[in-house]
Amino acid sequence: MKYWVLVALAFCGNAFPQNVKIGELNSYKVFPAFLEPYKKGMELALAEVNAGGRIKLELVVRDDGGTPGDAVRVAEELISREKVNLLMGTFASNVGLAVSNLANQRKILFLASEPLTDKIVWESGNRYTFRLRPSTYMQTAMLVPEAARLKKKRWAIVYPNYEYGQSATASFKKLLLRAQPDVEFVAEQAPALGKIDAGAVVQALADAKPDAIFSSLFAADLQKFVREGNTRGLFRNTVVFNLLAGEPEYLDPLKDETPEGWWVTGYPWNELNTPEHRRFREAYQKRWQDYPRLGSVVGYTAVHAAAEAVRKAKSADTEKLVETLKGLEMRTPFGPIVWRAVDHQSTMGAYVGRLARRDGKGVMVNWRFADGADFLPTLEEVKGLRKE
Repeated sequence: MKYWVLVALAFCGNAFPQNVKIGELNSYKVFPAFLEPYKKGMELALAEVNAGGRIKLELVVRDDGGTPGDAVRVAEELISREKVNLLMGTFASNVGLAVSNLANQRKILFLASEPLTDKIVWESGNRYTFRLRPSTYMQTAMLVPEAARLKKKRWAIVYPNYEYGQSATASFKKLLLRAQPDVEFVAEQAPALGKIDAGAVVQALADAKPDAIFSSLFAADLQKFVREGNTRGLFRNTVVFNLLAGEPEYLDPLKDETPEGWWVTGYPWNELNTPEHRRFREAYQKRWQDYPRLGSVVGYTAVHAAAEAVRKAKSADTEKLVETLKGLEMRTPFGPIVWRAVDHQSTMGAYVGRLARRDGKGVMVNWRFADGADFLPTLEEVKGLRKE
């Protein structure tokens, strides 16, 4: 029997909940490139779980407006009006932190599927928040060994000026300096999210004459940056490392503008042929007549994580779900993961590779899988970070 159906089977006793309500809030209108595939991944997982017959998951989906204030209001409505058993979702890191704080106040489980800020599981971590995706620290740590190996001394940095970009930049500086103490940071550009003046940013970076660039730009900001950088020759003799740029959501729109040779984290969906991923990809393509994006995997895995927690706890009680998630092991399209008890971070991994062009499209080449468990601080280090 296919592994994803197993999460919904074999419950005993009348106490087991027949219906579990998940309150899912996300920035669907603000970040459609990632969140439309995410929603399709959720719906595929929901159908698989509910096909088992005993447990029935219900998704109550709301748009959070992409702002912390709107997200908190929506989360309150899901808790008070819809009476959901747990919260799930959010995309932007500042939004995720706001919902995490509310979950802690209201004592309800929050399964943060996407926000990447390190604070959500470390400095601002709390009993009720668990995060699925590898964080900015983890994904940056996956790139730093290659960055250090190149022995480039003069680095420039460009990032969206909000929690995710700030967190990614801080992690990169810390980890690269640890690996290469003589490195210099000669320029830093921090445009507001979604409002990059790409021409000015590219010119400022070019004027600094860096040997290499670290970027955490994504979505429309990334496209504008690439277009201007190509036009002005910024990347011609400059090595670039970019978080997330290998994800199909952000890579596909670049088409023949894709800058070759960049080091990135991403998702080479068409080349992953492990049994777990092949089953997921085939099921996704059959249902949607489309290929999966990284968001598809995240939405799919988040729903299965909620179902797995309910199955193991044999309850939708918040405190039982929290205790069950601590140390929970489960299978995903990327292989097995563990939800670490010490910081509630999953060990979900990512793919690291380089960008190239094939048939007028951007692709990841020479990629490797980076197991998230190998790119996390030690348990002792985390204990020092968490204030809980």
